[in-house]
Amino acid sequence: MFQFPAYATVWGRVGRVSYVVLSLSVLLFLVSPILVVMPLSFNSQPYFTYPLPGVSLRWYHEFFDSPDWMLALKNTLITGVSATAIATVLGVTASLGLTSSRIRGKAIITGILISPMIVPLIITAVGVYFAFSPLGLTSSLLGLILAHAALGAPFVVVTVTATLAGFNETLSRAGRSLGASPLRVFLQIKLPIIAPGVVSGALFAFATSFDEIVVALFLTGPDQRTIPRQMWAGIREQLSPTILAVASLLVVISTLLLLTLELLRRRTERLRGINHAA
Repeated sequence: MFQFPAYATVWGRVGRVSYVVLSLSVLLFLVSPILVVMPLSFNSQPYFTYPLPGVSLRWYHEFFDSPDWMLALKNTLITGVSATAIATVLGVTASLGLTSSRIRGKAIITGILISPMIVPLIITAVGVYFAFSPLGLTSSLLGLILAHAALGAPFVVVTVTATLAGFNETLSRAGRSLGASPLRVFLQIKLPIIAPGVVSGALFAFATSFDEIVVALFLTGPDQRTIPRQMWAGIREQLSPTILAVASLLVVISTLLLLTLELLRRRTERLRGINHAA
C-alpha cells in the first residue's frame, strides 16, 4: 500500500498530498478523451452514445476485412519501416560527426539537422511538395518515405547524440590501440553501448511516420493512402465507429512504444553507470 513519506511539519504533508492530487487530476484530464473513445469502439451499434446498447467486435472485424483499411495499413508499415531505416542511418552518422572534436560550427549544423522538429509541418509539407513535384515523387510511396525519413532523422540525432555524450572514449582508443579499424571499433564497441539510444531514436522516427497526416495529404494519392489519411478521409466522408477501432489500436501501439522507450532509458542509465565506473 502506498504511504506518504514522513514530513516534519503539517504544511509539508499538506503540500505533498496536494501535489499528488494535482498530478493525478492533470493525468486524468489528459487521458480522459482516450478513456471515452476506446469503449465506443466496442459498441454493437453505429452510435456514439452512452450507455452502450451492446458490446461487439464488429468494428474491429470491419477494419481487418476492409480492403481500403488493409491497403492503408500496408502502406503505413512500408513507409514507417523504410523511413525509420533511412532516418536511423542518417541520424547515427550525423551524431557521430557532431561528437567529433574536429567538426566546427556544431551549433549551426545541429540547428539545421533538428529544424524539421521546429518548422511547422504545413510549411514542410508545402516545401516538400514543390521540391518533389519536378522529380515525379508526388503520389508515390517513395516520396512519402523520403519525406518521413527527413522528419524522423532529427529524433535519432537528438537521442543518439545524448547517448554518445556519456560514452567513454577510452574504450574506442583501447580498441584502436589493439589494431582494430574504426569501423570495427564502432560495430563491436561503440554501437552495442549506444544501442538503446539508437533504438529509442528509431522508435521515435517510426512513431512520427506512423501517425503523420499533413505531409501525407500533400504527397499521397488514392493508392498510397496511409492509416492517418484514411482516418481523415473517413471523418470527412462518413463517420464510422471503425475509425474508433483504428484509433484504439493506435493507442495500444503508442503505449507499447512508450513502454519500450522507458525500458531503453533505464538500460541506458545502467550502461552509463558502468561506463563511468570503468
